[in-house]
Amino acid sequence: MNRHNIGFMAVDEIANANSFSPWRSKFQGLFCEGRLGKQKVIILKPSTFMNLSGQSVGEIARFYKINSQDITVFHDELDLTPGKCRFKFSGGHAGHNGLKSIHSHIGENYKRIRLGIGHPGQKDLVSKYVLENFSKKEQQWLEKLLKKIADEATHLANNASEKFISKISLNSKNENKKDKQNNELKVTTLSEKTNSQTDKKKMQKSTLQKLMDKFSRK
Repeated sequence: MNRHNIGFMAVDEIANANSFSPWRSKFQGLFCEGRLGKQKVIILKPSTFMNLSGQSVGEIARFYKINSQDITVFHDELDLTPGKCRFKFSGGHAGHNGLKSIHSHIGENYKRIRLGIGHPGQKDLVSKYVLENFSKKEQQWLEKLLKKIADEATHLANNASEKFISKISLNSKNENKKDKQNNELKVTTLSEKTNSQTDKKKMQKSTLQKLMDKFSRK
């Protein structure tokens, strides 16, 4: 999937990790049901164009009589560093076509999980950038982020959004610390190997020098 679909990737991971029901086609999209902790949860993936996704969200919200404040939208965020995850409640849509559509159908008082994909640097490159697939290098942080979201999703269902973000951020720091330790270990091992090779060369040179001295005395 492309960068614009990171929200779908996140809810797919949540559904798979928590044994949700099979996906069914309805409400202009695909939806499934399950539990996060003690909370019953419905996950929806609109099948409309991004700029019409509010139609799907509005339809399922009306059918199940879901208050907008109980809806959480996972979406890509250009203004966040790749791999970062932030929570926001209510507010504007910042030009995001999907959020703009949702605003028009259920209002602005819903929760958002903003998933950083980074910015290409120039405004005229944005459309192409968001529709490109994640690179192999990006897959490394993407897989870790999606797993952490699935692992901590119960906090979201329990309205503990701050704890959800805190857990994800803490896990990221621990992983960065582990990566740093691994890199330091590699450097140390390389240094030890280099020193060992240097000592070996010195020993060989010393032995050769002794032989040369022996023959020169003769």
